[in-house]
Amino acid sequence: MPQAFRNTLLTLRDLIVSAGPLAFLALGLLVAAYWWLNPNPPNQVTLATGPAQSAYEEFGKRYQKALAADGIEVVLLPSDGSSANLQLLREGKADVAFVQGGTAALQPDDPEQLVSLGSLFVEPVWLFYRADSALKVAASGRLDSLRQLRGLRVNVGSEGSGVPTLMDRLLDANRVEKGQVKLSRLEQTPATMAFLAGKLDALVFASAPESLMVQMLLQTPGVRLMDFAQHEAYGRKFPFLTPVTLPRGVVDLAGNVPAQDVRLVASTTSLLAREGTHPALLTLFAQNAQALHGSAGWFNRAREFPSTRHSELPIAKEGERAINEPVPLLQRYLPFWIANLVERMWLVLGILLAVMLPLSRVVPPIYQFRVRSRVFRWYGRLREIENVLESGKALPQDLLVALDTLEAHVEKVSVPLSYADELYALRNHIHLVRRKLLRT
Repeated sequence: MPQAFRNTLLTLRDLIVSAGPLAFLALGLLVAAYWWLNPNPPNQVTLATGPAQSAYEEFGKRYQKALAADGIEVVLLPSDGSSANLQLLREGKADVAFVQGGTAALQPDDPEQLVSLGSLFVEPVWLFYRADSALKVAASGRLDSLRQLRGLRVNVGSEGSGVPTLMDRLLDANRVEKGQVKLSRLEQTPATMAFLAGKLDALVFASAPESLMVQMLLQTPGVRLMDFAQHEAYGRKFPFLTPVTLPRGVVDLAGNVPAQDVRLVASTTSLLAREGTHPALLTLFAQNAQALHGSAGWFNRAREFPSTRHSELPIAKEGERAINEPVPLLQRYLPFWIANLVERMWLVLGILLAVMLPLSRVVPPIYQFRVRSRVFRWYGRLREIENVLESGKALPQDLLVALDTLEAHVEKVSVPLSYADELYALRNHIHLVRRKLLRT
């Protein structure tokens, strides 16, 4: 092996051994910080949606496809609706869920264990009624007040949907007593079939216009949508309700459906998450909400949603940042998992650098000590031979053999060129002792 290459390997070995403890310390701190911060999200998340053919189910599929691009599997968990979703979050069976404002009763500890990622869209209260049934209570055959429902058979949805809770509050505000309306709580699909068969007079949904059931009923002959003439008053009285208008012809311009503007009240649906859900997952959901809910709709203009308004629960900082701030610089140019790792670890890396820089000053002295000790440790043996020589306790021939042995060991010592002067000084001193011994 060439001597130059051997010297290089030796220098590298000394550097590695000298800086090794510091490198292990830095690596240990980095691993501990990674374990503590847990920057990378799990690759699976559960999203509670809603009944089959509902807007929640449709949006759930869209989130599933969007997050799959970042390697996250979204498991869709069907439910009866908002109330059921809220319960699934409380029980830890779902990580994220769609929940309507005002349709589910919040508990005192909900603000401590649940957070909101912002409101996504409005869900009008769709009250469909049969034209022939309306003639029983109104000569015009049109309904514009909840008080006109007295005596009619009305389905308000299953308990888990949250609509029964909302309707109880609205009927109570209109002084409609229990028993005056024949309420049923069938699920959406069987209720629609019973309604179309004439077994129900009215049907209440609280759903986004993307719901296939809503779009079908809007264009069914003999079925009318109730006009909430007092929708502005509802918006003032109930903070979670917003007065909206379904514009004339927005469903079908050619068919002029609806034939006139219809006044409605709408609740705002939010994306809620459990407090312990990984922050990176919250960021992904909040950022994808911009693309999925930011376009114009029947009841909103472009970029009106997602929004941090109309929230009954605290807004998560990830949702606040995604909705109200531009996309972080790193996420514009790097894959999400790399950008997320850097963003969550940069502070730790800075602290680690600040701690390790002062400690790194001990590496040069340790390196210098290791190299010089390779030379200086033989001075002890040389001093021992010289002391025995001066004391006369050994034969000169024995001392010459010991000196030859020492010189043979020193000839095998290899040091970097910057420390060669000390090696040659040792060899010089060996020759000086040898001459002194020969003179004796």
